[in-house]
Amino acid sequence: MGIDCLLNPPIFNASAATVGYVTNIAGVNSYVSGSPLALLAIVLVSDIYGFEPPLLRKVADKVANHGYFAVVPDFFHGEPYNDLNKSRPFDSWFKDHQPAKGIETAKPIIEALKQKGASAVGFAGFCWGAKTVTMLGKDKLVEASVLLHPSFIDVDDIRGVEVPIAILGAEKDSIAPPKLLNEFKEVLKAKPEIDSYVEIFANVSHGWTVRYDPNDPKAVEAADKAHELVINWFDKHLKN
Repeated sequence: MGIDCLLNPPIFNASAATVGYVTNIAGVNSYVSGSPLALLAIVLVSDIYGFEPPLLRKVADKVANHGYFAVVPDFFHGEPYNDLNKSRPFDSWFKDHQPAKGIETAKPIIEALKQKGASAVGFAGFCWGAKTVTMLGKDKLVEASVLLHPSFIDVDDIRGVEVPIAILGAEKDSIAPPKLLNEFKEVLKAKPEIDSYVEIFANVSHGWTVRYDPNDPKAVEAADKAHELVINWFDKHLKN
């Protein structure tokens, strides 16, 4: 795995407060935002740093402001990667938290949301979470998907996706470099029956949508643009 994931850990003292709360969904602690009576649900699958960083939770708040019930589950069950924990190096942590395991956590959450009345569920995956989201799209377990600065995704993964998919990548990213993202784009072009969108954001690095400096106007602008695209994608494929 590229080192990009480890270069810019999340900021935990982000200035703006979040508005949601933590509850249990299908046995998984989850940050939720928006009305639980909303007919459409969006699940955000975190990067290796888990579901607690405020900037990720604020993305959920933005999604909820557009009429969705937004959910950020703790896919690591209390064990996100902590780069301050020198006794647990990344390789050791990652061995216990393979992205493919995420789909087994996601399935009961999807079922629980639909039992509570959600007529459709969309998933967005950040870095680590993109693999889980891609697998769900291959199995048609979600109605629409978005990948943001994805990790562990190859061309065969994208070739197998069977639901509308948007991929937002960074110009400066050794994990999903522009060359690979353009390959994804060509593969998706060959599947016109699946609506797709691929954009490479200039002058940003891996993790720019949730691990940025909120005091840097350009970083905020780039993140906000990505968040807007996420919401527009779900509006297009879940509300219409």
